[in-house]
Amino acid sequence: MSHTPASSSVEQFPQALYTHAKGNVVRLTAAQALSGANAVVVYATGSIVGNMLAPNQALATLPITIFVIGMAACSLPAGAIAQRYGRRVTFMIGTGCGVLVGLLSAMAVVMGLFWLFCLATFFGGAYAAVVISFRFAAADCVPPDQRPRALSFVMAGGIFAGVIGPQLVTHSMDLWVPYTFAGTFLAQAAVAAISALTLAGVHLPRPERNNATGGRPIGVIVRQPLFLTAVSCSVVSYLLMNFLMTSAPLAMRMCGHAQDASNLGIQWHVIAMYAPSFVTGRLITRFRAQRVVMAGLLLTGLSIAVGLMGTDIAHFWLTLILLGIGWNFGFIGASTLVLECHLPEEKNRVQSFNDFIVFGTVAFGSFLSGGVLTAYGWNTVLWLSLVPLLLTILALARSQVGRRASVSV
Repeated sequence: MSHTPASSSVEQFPQALYTHAKGNVVRLTAAQALSGANAVVVYATGSIVGNMLAPNQALATLPITIFVIGMAACSLPAGAIAQRYGRRVTFMIGTGCGVLVGLLSAMAVVMGLFWLFCLATFFGGAYAAVVISFRFAAADCVPPDQRPRALSFVMAGGIFAGVIGPQLVTHSMDLWVPYTFAGTFLAQAAVAAISALTLAGVHLPRPERNNATGGRPIGVIVRQPLFLTAVSCSVVSYLLMNFLMTSAPLAMRMCGHAQDASNLGIQWHVIAMYAPSFVTGRLITRFRAQRVVMAGLLLTGLSIAVGLMGTDIAHFWLTLILLGIGWNFGFIGASTLVLECHLPEEKNRVQSFNDFIVFGTVAFGSFLSGGVLTAYGWNTVLWLSLVPLLLTILALARSQVGRRASVSV
């Protein structure tokens, strides 16, 4: 098919890479667990610390917005470095940023500096931009027919991130009295350092010289209908997950719920984001990526409906759990579609460009969530989320109908 160049081309894999495939995937999964805790800590504490330090409550979610801006701003540079020097160099730079975010965040809390906390979360976003590429690195390690499962398996490491992050917050947030969360951020820096040691053992080939400039122009690639479908589904899946998860901890506090309840809600949300990964790859292989993405979007809609039913702890928790599962199906399914849109020599450019579009859009939603929540309340945040969701469901359904019609012809 003309829209799946990667799957139609004959891709050559060195036998030495296969030798390390299992070890690479295991290490990347472990690193996903450790590194993913960075984002969990930021999401669990960002709006609350922001509310403590910001000169205006409307800026409470600005640190999380800057975190997402960091992801967007660093996606293309991370891809360029990986293309020129190899993914492992990018991994080391990313984990260095992970150590830095913990140290700067602790300093910001101790000194009461909102701008320094925002700077710290930017480095956290840079770290997360590298972490999100682990899924594509896993796909590089295995033959084409095993890519969905390898990608999905690495994402499953996030289950442990969902436990490590919130528990890190719960057990360390009061260690350095009176600086709430300062101990958490120091622990976060230590976890990032351990992740760097794990990634040091990943064996990936250095990029070939002609891969730095080879392949089609990016404008040609992004005009493919399949790429447009993949990126739009990625954007909405991640946008709504971020939009609601950013608001939820502060919304729970505004509704009178304890911090421990918020931490547990985020924990179960992150577990729900990654636990389905053990089967998502198989589901994609059996039912096709588009159907899995559609299931994810519908689950996201269900999570919004539950949130609109009430503001008890159970409503928040069930909303976050369904939101996590919906994100998993939507984002992993869309990521698998991206793998079908590029040739081997185009992979780093296309993958990083995809992530740039996703996180650039998510940053806008993250910033908007704080203002909407404080000005209009949690229900408005939920109702507003339905607009892009319904548009994307309709667009995906239309593309599936169009694809079946073209095949039948």
